[in-house]
Amino acid sequence: MVRVKICGITRVEDGRRAAELGADAIGLVFYAPSPRHVAVERAAAIAAALPPFVSKVGLFVDAEEAEIRHVLARVPLDYLQFHGGEPPAFCARFGRPFLKALRMREGCDVIDYAARYPAAAGLLLDAYREGVPGGTGETFDWRHIPEGLPLPLVLAGGLTPGNVAGAVRAARPWAVDVSGGVEASPGVKDAGKMAAFIRAAKAAHTQPDGNA
Repeated sequence: MVRVKICGITRVEDGRRAAELGADAIGLVFYAPSPRHVAVERAAAIAAALPPFVSKVGLFVDAEEAEIRHVLARVPLDYLQFHGGEPPAFCARFGRPFLKALRMREGCDVIDYAARYPAAAGLLLDAYREGVPGGTGETFDWRHIPEGLPLPLVLAGGLTPGNVAGAVRAARPWAVDVSGGVEASPGVKDAGKMAAFIRAAKAAHTQPDGNA
């Protein structure tokens, strides 16, 4: 069964509700330009409110090592998620499993990129938009995901309750990652959309393949 991460959590109540609805992980964005950026103190409160076995993922974009260590000293993150140009050695130096994001654009070699990060826990594929490291609300053509990836696939990019089942059937990811597709406004989650998304994603593997 596919795992579900609800990213861009900025409120304690949204984190707790996502967990109650069956989310496997929640994402906390430590990237100041993002409308879903969360302060360290708020992130610590969200993490403390979660029940056991819900993973806490911290998202960074070309952050300084000191900034990441500052967050880790205060927020018990289970995973780090890197969305910038961070090299493999940098990603691996924090004592946490990490995901490396790749924004899908024309001509990118997904297999080669994944091979550069052999220590990664997974490869997150997102839509590409110039100057925006993630959270675009846009999809990409899932047919461009090659078979035989050397890392578990986490699929992101414009996923919604309406298209996630097709995405799961088309890409067969280990997990799906959603942010804007389950929001009432940037950083504020909609419980009904979260419930519909989680339900659709986790049921998709039982359905026959169709056209995505």
